[in-house]
Formats: sequence, structure tokens, C-alpha cells
Amino acid sequence: MSSNDLITIQGHWNFKYTYFAGEVATRFFNELKDNRRIMGSLCPSCNRLLVPARAFCDACMARTTDWRSVGPEGTLETFTIITTAFPGLPEPPIVMAYVTLDGADTALINVVRGEDLSDIQAVAKRLNEQPRVTVRFVEDPNGRITDFWFELLPKPSTSDVKGTAA
Repeated sequence: MSSNDLITIQGHWNFKYTYFAGEVATRFFNELKDNRRIMGSLCPSCNRLLVPARAFCDACMARTTDWRSVGPEGTLETFTIITTAFPGLPEPPIVMAYVTLDGADTALINVVRGEDLSDIQAVAKRLNEQPRVTVRFVEDPNGRITDFWFELLPKPSTSDVKGTAA
């Protein structure tokens, strides 16, 4: 084995921790719990609405100012279908997706529910079309990211499309 060969190091992490959310994340999670709404923070320099809310803009590093509600609908940008069990996640298969909610300039990750995952290829094909989704809240929110999930909206029918062909 040469000194340039890559190595693999076995390890196991199993620990409990307390996460200090800070002022901005605390408000974001309290909005989920108290008002069942998703809020973003506005960058006064870029005029981007960041979701989830952040204290500083990730593009220009300006301190964010105002808060605005987004959604409840949006566009599924990208996804993964998880088929292996992970601690803290629902039993697989599950869909995790980044969604840009209406009014937001950044995407938010969460679980997509309501899809029949018995045919993963068919679900993947539908999700690749960047469908519209809506936010659904649990009955008793706790101020956690698990307080809501995304559900795909029905595809618009051809009669829902405005305008006519010439």
C-alpha cells in the first residue's frame, strides 16, 4: 500500500446533544408551532427571501431584516428516495425533497407524503417533472421541522390550462 492510496476508517457515532437554535431559528420554529406557517427572512441587500429564515444572507452576507410568510404551495426542485432505514427518519421508502415555496428564493427540505412508493420508478418519473406541492401540518405542532410535510398537488388538467392554440 502506497502513501497515496485512500483508506477507509470504520466508526460509529451514537450520542445525544442539545442544539442551540439561536434567535432566528427559534422564531422560525415558533412560527411553525404557534401559527402553522413557514416564514422567511428578507435580505435588504439582495432582496432575496431566505427559507428557512436565516440571520445572514448566504449570498452577500448582509444581516436579514424583515420576516415574510411563504407558501403554502411551491415547486419541488429536487428529491431523493431513501430505501435504507436511518435513525430518526420514518420507515423507508421515503421521499425527501427540496421545495421552493411560493414567495421564497431558496428551497427547504422535508418529507413528501401521500405517494404510493411501491413503484419507485414511477414515483421518480413524476417527481422529476418538478410538480407543484402543498404544505400540510401535523395536528399538534411542536416547533420542529417534523411539524409539516409536503404533498403533491394534482396535475392540472388540459381544461385548466388557459388560452387556446392558434
